[in-house]
Amino acid sequence: MTVDPVDTVDVAVCGAGVGGLVCAHALAKRGLRVLLLEKQKQPVALAKGEVFQPSSLAVLRDLGLLPRLVERGAVELERLVVRGADGEPLLAFEYSTLPGCDRSLLALDYSEILEVLGDTLPESVTVQRGALVTGVLKDPSGRRVTGVAYSVDGQHRTALAPLVVAADGISSRLREFAAISARPIKYGHRLVSFELSDVRDRPPEVSAYMSSGGLRLLYPLPGDRLRLYVQVAPDSLRRMSRNDLAEWCSAVCADTSPLASLRQPLLNGIGTRQVHTLWRFSASRLTAPGLALVGESAHAVHPMAAQGMNTAVSDAHMLAGQLTADRLTPDAVDEALARYDARRRRWIRHVDLISHDATKMITSTSWAGRLLAQHLLRRTGGNPRLCYIATYNLSGSGMHPFTVLDRLHQVGLPDLRADRVAF
Repeated sequence: MTVDPVDTVDVAVCGAGVGGLVCAHALAKRGLRVLLLEKQKQPVALAKGEVFQPSSLAVLRDLGLLPRLVERGAVELERLVVRGADGEPLLAFEYSTLPGCDRSLLALDYSEILEVLGDTLPESVTVQRGALVTGVLKDPSGRRVTGVAYSVDGQHRTALAPLVVAADGISSRLREFAAISARPIKYGHRLVSFELSDVRDRPPEVSAYMSSGGLRLLYPLPGDRLRLYVQVAPDSLRRMSRNDLAEWCSAVCADTSPLASLRQPLLNGIGTRQVHTLWRFSASRLTAPGLALVGESAHAVHPMAAQGMNTAVSDAHMLAGQLTADRLTPDAVDEALARYDARRRRWIRHVDLISHDATKMITSTSWAGRLLAQHLLRRTGGNPRLCYIATYNLSGSGMHPFTVLDRLHQVGLPDLRADRVAF
């Protein structure tokens, strides 16, 4: 009878995206031995998760990772600006107004981010790629997760750990194994991403344009490149010939005048396109006895507000902060998980709401919807206090939701406190 090999570690992290990798770094810094399991043998190049908010920069600095990202050429961005199709600024999130030392965004290719995070893992982290998790192990009561079963190249293995972290994405198998419910809701549109090369004039900002066709999101990447996302109806690009795609690209540049100068780079970048299905959900809970959800296994938001990857980084940081190497008994771990769940769930709800509210306004393709959205954005952008609150929330600095009175000010009620920008 063949006995499956057994690994015994402090934590088994399943999934080597940004959330899983930052989690492994943060747990190792707490003195824990980590086994990092990833089903892909090589990282997949995706146009996603490329912009870090200030809250993530603070975490990455604490882990000693920020300088490595800067060395790779990460681009510092000063603001996120929502603009009309003609380029008129409607609302500018000015990160320079924030407190602290992290007052900018940082943009870098997703594949480069994964490489930096993976190459700098501490020795106490063991990485196993090509590992497919096939189930969870439980204690005799059947309540508590005590490890995972997985296979590598057809060989079955077992990892025993006081804590298992599910960082395995929206379709998380571990979330399903732990019987944690989630109901992902698909947005009624998709985004198509393009990489535009040899673009010299690149403002240091993320620009979100509101056009008759919906959102056009643009930001710089290292090496005279830009990332462009274009909102499309589901399946609208299927079975298009290259000539059809070229005509479509020309139409995109025509309906958003600031993109006119990018027509040729966009045509040249047709082959780089990726179509992204967009989801919104929050899991019913973030933990089960012996198991924690991190990143897209726990929540997903529209990429408009650049919150998905950043919330995953904060998840990992918060979870690791509840744990120490000298307190890894089942009871101590589950107490730590209870604290993590209590502190993160309200934050995740907050991020979901601000992301969805921004998405509804900026992706509207109806004339009336765009008119109302532009009015609200102008009113917010013209009110220093509301603009500061919006920037503070978007940056991940904290939670300060708009009150009912703030909403009335957005509509048009005069605000006598408009110049008070400090909380």
